[in-house]
Amino acid sequence: MDIATLQAYGFFFFTAFLVAILYGYIYHLYSSQKKGKRDYEKYGNLALNDDINDPLVEEKSRDL
Repeated sequence: MDIATLQAYGFFFFTAFLVAILYGYIYHLYSSQKKGKRDYEKYGNLALNDDINDPLVEEKSRDL
């Protein structure tokens, strides 16, 4: 096996690994939103509603 073949295999497996991570992250986002843990769609408007007087995305608890 020459170096070009090893690079091709490495590229393929690395790309497949990154795709698996991407799908896992997407699944995490949708499942946590469906369970009610966190609503990530609220964070989509964070760049638009960034004034100091705008409401918070999530309330911060005072308990530590």
